[in-house]
Amino acid sequence: MVSEHRLSERRACRLVGLSRDSFRHPPEPDAATRELAGRIVEIAHVRRRFGYRRIHDLLRPEFPGVNHKRVWRLYSAANLAVRKRKKARRPPAERMPLQVARNVNEVWSMDFVSDSLASGRRLKCLTVADDFSHECVDITVDYGISGEYVTRLLDRAAVFRGYPAAVRTDNGPEFTSL
Repeated sequence: MVSEHRLSERRACRLVGLSRDSFRHPPEPDAATRELAGRIVEIAHVRRRFGYRRIHDLLRPEFPGVNHKRVWRLYSAANLAVRKRKKARRPPAERMPLQVARNVNEVWSMDFVSDSLASGRRLKCLTVADDFSHECVDITVDYGISGEYVTRLLDRAAVFRGYPAAVRTDNGPEFTSL
């Protein structure tokens, strides 16, 4: 304001609500703060995947009085940030037209559905449906469903209904293996 609008220092400070002494003598970080900021930058360059919270945990033995808000302020003032990992992109598969079911047990569709309990624990549900009759062949609920578990469930369903000609799944990561 002083240089651009040609206001006096006294008038500019009064408009902003800043004391003239603070304007003339900006705050300088003390030696402890400079040491803490240097240590934060040092840890962040060594441990690239650590955010300010984990850096704060590492600094607590060295600087017992430091709190997470001060670490965050110094972390962001140094323009440090953990880069978000890019999601691995799988090459797109060639799309095939969907096979229309003309009889019962010709095509089964299966998918995973998940939910969580009040305690926060995740539940997985494997749903298997007949595409022709839209009948539910099987629903299984468990905390974790492995590939072997899926094959056992499909074999168990086939005992009662017979094996389908085809099984359809979505392109989700549940049915993808490396």
